This record gives sequence, C-alpha cells and structure tokens, in this order.
Amino acid sequence: MSELVPMPLSHLARRALAEHARQGAVFDLPESKWHTGGANSTAVRFHGEAASTPLGPAAGPQSQLAQNIVLSWLGGSRILELKTVQVMDELVLPRPCIDATNVGYNVEWSQELKVEQSLEEYVKAAMLIRILTESGVARTVHDAAPHLLFDMSVGYDLAGIRSDKVSAFLRGMKDTRRVVERLRGELTRELARYRDIEVDSRLSDCVTLSTFHGCPAVEIESICTHLLRDVGVHVIVKLNPTLLGYRDVCGILHDRLGFTEIRPIESEFQRDLQWDQALGMMSRLGKIAHSEGLTLGAKFTNTLVVENHRPYFPKSEERMYMSGQPLYPISLSLALRFREVVGAAFPISFSAGIDAQNFPDAVLCGLAPITTCTDLLRPGGYGRLYKYLGNLDKKMTALGATDIDSFILAAEGASAAGISDVREASLFNMRRVVQRTLAEPRYTKAKNAAIPRKIGSQLVLFDCISCDKCIPVCPNDANFVFHVEPVNGFSEEAYLRPDGSVAHRLGMPFVIEQPTQIGNYADFCNDCGNCDVFCPEDGGPFIEKPRFFGSLASFERHKQHGGFYLEASAELARVWACIGGRDYRLDLDVQSGRAVFGDGLLELTLAPESAVIESARSSLAGAVPEGHVLSTSAAKSILAIVRGVLALDRPNPVNAPLL
Repeated sequence: MSELVPMPLSHLARRALAEHARQGAVFDLPESKWHTGGANSTAVRFHGEAASTPLGPAAGPQSQLAQNIVLSWLGGSRILELKTVQVMDELVLPRPCIDATNVGYNVEWSQELKVEQSLEEYVKAAMLIRILTESGVARTVHDAAPHLLFDMSVGYDLAGIRSDKVSAFLRGMKDTRRVVERLRGELTRELARYRDIEVDSRLSDCVTLSTFHGCPAVEIESICTHLLRDVGVHVIVKLNPTLLGYRDVCGILHDRLGFTEIRPIESEFQRDLQWDQALGMMSRLGKIAHSEGLTLGAKFTNTLVVENHRPYFPKSEERMYMSGQPLYPISLSLALRFREVVGAAFPISFSAGIDAQNFPDAVLCGLAPITTCTDLLRPGGYGRLYKYLGNLDKKMTALGATDIDSFILAAEGASAAGISDVREASLFNMRRVVQRTLAEPRYTKAKNAAIPRKIGSQLVLFDCISCDKCIPVCPNDANFVFHVEPVNGFSEEAYLRPDGSVAHRLGMPFVIEQPTQIGNYADFCNDCGNCDVFCPEDGGPFIEKPRFFGSLASFERHKQHGGFYLEASAELARVWACIGGRDYRLDLDVQSGRAVFGDGLLELTLAPESAVIESARSSLAGAVPEGHVLSTSAAKSILAIVRGVLALDRPNPVNAPLL
C-alpha cells in the first residue's frame, strides 16, 4: 500500500507477550534464532559508551518501525542505526523499490514515516525491549538489558536538518520523557505492571549523517558543524564509494569481480565529495568535535549509484543504488585507504555487503559499529543475525581470544609480528583482509549470479506451496501465517427473479486445500516487492494474498489490490472486503456462527458452519440491475479468513488488539 502505519505500543506488547507464550517466538522470529551469547566478550565502545556487540542494522528498512528494531535486537544487534529522518516526510516513492535477487539494489529508501512518528517508533522500540526484558520473555537473550545504543541518522541538507521539524526530533531523542509518558498511558489492564519500566530519558546523543550523492563539501561540513556545536551530538559522516575514484571502483567491480553489467555513473564521481576535500573536512571537523568534548567518525560506505540496467524497477528510474556483495571489497578498500592516511584519528563504522561470513573479518579490522541491510532481505531475514555473532565467537574461541582486543591482536598474527597496540594491529589486519577479500571468489559475479527459483505457478488468495519464505524476508514483519479449515464443496449464487424476488442456485466449486495460509498486514507493507523476489510462485504475496488494513480509512484508500478490514469483539466480527474488484460486507455473529453477507445490492443470511443461504433479499428495493449475481464464494473466503486470523492461539498483527 506504500504507506506505513505504526501499531500502538499496547497492541505490539500484547502480541509479543502472547506470541512468545503460545509459539515461542516474537514477531515471527523463533526463540531458537535469538542471540543467546557465547563464551567470549564481544563488547565494543561507540562514542565512549559500551555496547555489548558491534552489530546492528544499517539505517534502512530494518530500523524504521518498532517491531523491526526489536527483531534486530533479539538477533544480537546492540548498536542500532536508525532509519534516516528528513524534513520532507510526505514523499511519493517508486514501487517496487528493493531488488535483492542476488546483489542488492534499491531506488532510494527515504523517509517513510512522518518525523513525529519516527520519534515515537524509536521510543516505542526502547520501551518494548524493556517490557520483553522485565517480563522474562527475553531471559535467554544475551545481555538483555544494558549496553544497547541507538544511533540517529538524519539528512539530507542543512536547511532540512535545521528545520523546526527535524530539530524537534533531535531534541526528542535526547530527552524522551514527554513521549515516554504519553506511551505509558497505553499500558492498561495486564500491561499496567510495565508502566513504571525504566527508560533512559536520553535515547541517543549521536548522529550518522546521510547526504545525497553530489552534496557539496561545504554543505556537508556545515551540517556537521551545526550538529556538533548547536545540537551537541557526536557525529559519524557517511561517505560514498565514489571517494575511491571511478577508475579504481570499476577496476574492482569489472576487472576483479566480473560485474561488467553494473555501470557506475562517472559524472557522479566528478560531482561528489573529492578525496582531498574529505580529508580537509574531517581534519577541521575533528578539531571542532574535540573542542566540544564530542567525537567525530567516518562511515564506509553509502550505496554506490549505478545505471538502472534491470527491468525490475520502474522505467522512470534512470539510476539505482547498489549494495550487497560487490560493495564489500570496494568499501573495505576505501576504508583502508582512509585509515592509511589518517591512522587512528577517527573511529570507523562500516556497512557494505556484511553477512555472517565476513562479519568476523570486519571486527578484526577494528570497525564499529558494523551494520547490515541487504543480507537481512534474504531468506531467513532477522533470523540470519545470530549467526554473525556465533561465527565471531567460534573464531575467538579457536584463537583463545576472550574479548575483541585480544581477537584483533591474534586473528591475523599482529601479536606474533610484535605489535601490541590494538589500533596498530587493526590496521595490520585490515591490510591483510583487503588483500584476501579482493582475491576471494565469493564476491565475484560467478558466485552471485544465481536467482531465486520460480516454479511457474500463480499465487491466488488461498493455498500456495507454503514455503513461508515471504515471512522472514519482509523487513517490516508484514507477512504472517494463519490457519484455516480445508474446504471441498460448492458455492451458491443469489440472483433476482423477474418478479423481484431473490432466488439462489448451486454455484461453482469452492476449495481450500491447505490448512496453512499466508496473510499480509497492509499497514506494515510498503510494497517494496522483496517478498515477490523470493517467492517461488508468481504474483507477489503482498498483492495476491489477503491484505488486512488497520483502519477502514486505510482500506478505502488502498484497496486497489483487494483487501480486508475487520472490527471484532466477543459478540460480533464485522468485515469490509474487496475481492476481485468487488466490495462486500459481512457480519458474523460469533456466538451463533450465523452471518449476514452482501454487496450493497443483495443481502444473504448464511447458516452457521456450512454458509448455506438461509434467506436472501434485495438490499436496495428496485435498484438491483438485471442479471446481477452474488456468489457465496466471496462469503466463504471471508469466513475462512476471518476465523483463521482471529484465532488467538496464533497471535498476528490482525488479532493483536484482541489479545
């Protein structure tokens, strides 16, 4: 639907607690894929504060809604780079916008929530984490309560960042008390015990700056100066791969890795921040940061802007932004070049093609935080995160390293070479890792040419191969499983007789073969298309599967693909539906099981269980057009869906308000 609608804290909390109690999962992530710790300490420092791991989501689709952030935290993320906030928060963005088929492309992830909503989502996430900790749900999560840091991301120009809207966001993140108190009011009934949970009034005091490709050097420097002097926050400057130079980037991308079809845009290299400008800027800003008692760092890197050579995105998009595997050796090479010149003057954070295999290498290079995005868009989703830290712990144990510093000294032989300073050792390691990475086949096109398999069948409302891949690959947890009773029978058709009475006759077969079905919660879905990329069948789960809206207004605005809106109580379930382009309404008496179903022209009363027509009438006297037919096929679909999604034994976004 391309319009994200956050869910109230109370609904998210009730769902999380009930889902864990009944299914051993939170937001569809099973407890078996949570970070439960290892034998060694993975703590690092970021802007002088401790974080219990260097891992986190990059500013993007995995860090914008509260449930996304909780999922990242459950997987072991402890430095959370939040979704970029900008003053223009009502943009219309192209859809689909993600293509993680094998490499990783997007057509500009940008502000998708209102700025005020972003602030509330980030505070809400912090409160949810505390609720999960205090409730005992997160008892198996390693280092559950402390050492979790939120890193703001703002963009994209000085005027926008200085605006009242973004300035209020920055103040709100530095002092959350007003938002926290408002959200506490949602914690009623059984959640009242969490009203007094301790939430740090300072959620964040650091910013990773994101600017557009081609942003002038003077503009970037002015923004950073404003953030350091006027806002009083630590700053990380996100730098672009273009700093490596067009020739060197193409040399790695084309000659070493074989991605000759990916064409960087040379003019972007010319108008982007230049190497000497970057070094001079960082030197001047470093002095300002020091005078303010703050820290300045660099992030490598932003995405690489390339020509749109794929048919997946809208033709109107001439360029796209590359991420994933080929960006890792490019960005690591740039980070090394920067480190060779500036030494340990600036801390470096890193995000480019990070996955479970190369995460330990990034750690031994002394990088922190190390954030990931594209890898989490692949099958497994947030369930891939715990393997990052598991692989790191195994490598540390094999070397006898009990903390990150001893790992850095031992991993590449720095200690054996007589190096005792960890910062010097991390540079020693980075040289070796870059050399090794540039020769590794796993980053080449030959190793990244496979595409998700399609089997040629078309998705429809019910039934699919039930691979469930669409659930974890959704960064917003919009797709979910619900269960129905299989059906093998016939529908009925109601029609108007010449005398004006309504009759009915046997209709077409109505079959639901499988008990396991897939639904989509439209308020969490931004039509990014990622579930379609990995679904073995054609059509896209976010389009073809039942789409549930959180409000009648959202349903009416965005039902072009079809959809459902439910209002339910212990006595009555009322449903508005759009199926096959036609609008329907169904009221289900929960106690008797009897339903009233209509399309605005005809109205049917349906028997409990069987949904056989008990009575039929025209709902608009004399207004039913000749030949108009109302089939109970739609009613049977609605009834099966409603009973499935409202079953409280399997919590989901639709039944969350009832839990």
